Amino acid sequence: MNLFDVYPLNDVTIVKAKGSYVWDDQGNQYLDLYGGHAVISIGHTHPHWVKRIEEQLEKIAFYSNSIRIPLQQELAKKLGSVSGKEDYQLFLCNSGAEANENALKLASFYNGRKKIIAFNKAFHGRTSLAVAATDNKNIIAPVNETDNVVFLPFNDEDALEAYFDKHGKEVSSVIIEGIQGVGGINVASESFLKLIRALCTKYGALYIADSVQCGYGRSGKFFSHDFAGVNADIYTMAKGMGNGFPVAGIIIAPHIQPKHFQLGTTFGGNHLACAAALAVLEVIREEKLMGNAVMVGKYLREELAAMPEIKNVRGRGLMIGFDVPEELGALKKNLLNNHKIFTGEAKPNVIRLLPSLALKKKDAEEFIEAIKEEIAALHATV
Repeated sequence: MNLFDVYPLNDVTIVKAKGSYVWDDQGNQYLDLYGGHAVISIGHTHPHWVKRIEEQLEKIAFYSNSIRIPLQQELAKKLGSVSGKEDYQLFLCNSGAEANENALKLASFYNGRKKIIAFNKAFHGRTSLAVAATDNKNIIAPVNETDNVVFLPFNDEDALEAYFDKHGKEVSSVIIEGIQGVGGINVASESFLKLIRALCTKYGALYIADSVQCGYGRSGKFFSHDFAGVNADIYTMAKGMGNGFPVAGIIIAPHIQPKHFQLGTTFGGNHLACAAALAVLEVIREEKLMGNAVMVGKYLREELAAMPEIKNVRGRGLMIGFDVPEELGALKKNLLNNHKIFTGEAKPNVIRLLPSLALKKKDAEEFIEAIKEEIAALHATV
């Protein structure tokens, strides 16, 4: 049997990882500024994370949600404390797409409506409703197509107000990434998020804060939406939540009351997933990783912005993007091949940095020196 060929792959086989570094099967060391697509939040194989999972594995790895699982309540309490959303309710699932799927469905249950507002360049996942709210025709199958989702321009307050003026009583929810990831590290303005909150409140729609990639401290606040000083009705979480262990969830405002069997999951909130997620929150708090994300992210953005060859440096914390002009098109590939540095990308010409929140300043400095060297080399060949 062959693997179904769904991704273009780098010709690298990683066999070991620690902190912000990974090693391939040839013994080569790489600086990881990609974090497995923003998943590695506290550093690869963090010892506390490993210990938490190992200890739990010796006790019980899994039982279904037909019994009480005290670890879930422990996780909810700690998540409320670290995030500042202590009066919210937690539903645990397995992936970012599943989190967004459940959030959109719960909103529709809540107000009995069908219309969803999403935004240009949005990415919310690959399951049926999440992908319908994703602005990429190439991954939307005919069976996923629906008139229930409308796409509006990102950060366009006039367009949003105009749509609500005309269709407000039909809108079930507005779903928005506080910082678009796949779309190219586009930051939602604080005034735009405040307007979403005001319009949702006025018309009885729910504000869904997709924090799958931009949450869990990556921006320097627990949720990047918190920069706007407003509360969403539902926050969705995944990637950094388990530091590589598959775990996701949504937290739900107290005015949304649960009903049995509206939502459900087999694997969500299992014992191992909760152990991994608890370890992440404990390390984020103990090692002050949100503060580190602010400090190291600021250094990276300032150094990148000082390079005239790089355009439109943007982001918050350790979620950073910048545009690469055509003559530097080989930059990402050369950083990997010549300097053993993993970075991310967004089409057509964006490099994305999504490292561990524990990234050390010396590692950031190594990257800056490498990118300066590579830019100079590329210019020399033009």
